[in-house]
Amino acid sequence: MLGKTAGGLFWMFRYLERSENTARLIEAGFRIALTRPDAAKDEWASVVETAGVRTAFLERHDDFDGASVIDFLLRDKANSSSVLSAIETARNNARLVRTALTREVWEAVNESWMVLKEALRRPVREADLPGILGLIRRQSALVRGALHGTMLRNDIFDFARIGTFLERADNTARILDVKYYVLLPSISQIGSSLDNVQWETILRSVAGQRSYRWLNGTDITPRGIAEFLVLDGRMPRSLAFCVSKLSGNLSYLKKQYGHDYACVELVEKLGAELSETSIEGVFETGLHEFLTDFLRDNAALGAQIEQDFRFYG
Repeated sequence: MLGKTAGGLFWMFRYLERSENTARLIEAGFRIALTRPDAAKDEWASVVETAGVRTAFLERHDDFDGASVIDFLLRDKANSSSVLSAIETARNNARLVRTALTREVWEAVNESWMVLKEALRRPVREADLPGILGLIRRQSALVRGALHGTMLRNDIFDFARIGTFLERADNTARILDVKYYVLLPSISQIGSSLDNVQWETILRSVAGQRSYRWLNGTDITPRGIAEFLVLDGRMPRSLAFCVSKLSGNLSYLKKQYGHDYACVELVEKLGAELSETSIEGVFETGLHEFLTDFLRDNAALGAQIEQDFRFYG
């Protein structure tokens, strides 16, 4: 496959994943802001920080009020990671690799772009926000369903999945890193209903609330959530799950192309480190330090993938 085509697929699915992740992040911020009205601006600031767009936001806004943050993350074309920007970039990449996609995948991406462009034509009112966020998630699921239901399991599929899981791992690590410290409760709130609602919101932001309860019942603790999102290979947005899928798809490419790639070695090393890690070890080292190292390694893996497969060659 041409490197340009591989890169188009990779970035198409990174941006599709980013649009859904941004919607989930906004929903988490919105819910937490409702439970912590006195600290709502701090929460919205943390949402911007998690999205990695703090500098860009402050270039256009002076204050972290909810309406400004929501509009910036949903609609602002000056923000390359806004939902509207992400879905448009994904569609542009889909057009670039149109002949590598089934008709169903192309139509799903094109429909998502048209639907979301219309839905986000004007600023979103607070009362309409839950519906808009739900729409974004559904459109993402539509594309994912078309991919899984109609695409051959070949190198095209592998590059699509690699883009998805690299982006997803980055997002989960960022959410856990920022939210964990924002939500560390005061002594008076430990174990309170308010505390539990706030921690459940982290799970909601990664679509993990129901799954966590299946495994742990009502025992919602910071350590339990961290273990679930970092090390539980059954959770489709955990770091361990994402790395295992990255490893699998990169291994398929290695086998198909009959070539050793540096990125395969990197992902195998990352997977080995996670498999040998315990949550006790993570907290002993420091959760923030662990996640910072993971984000660095994940970014290095992405850069190596681009280099190995000559996306811009």
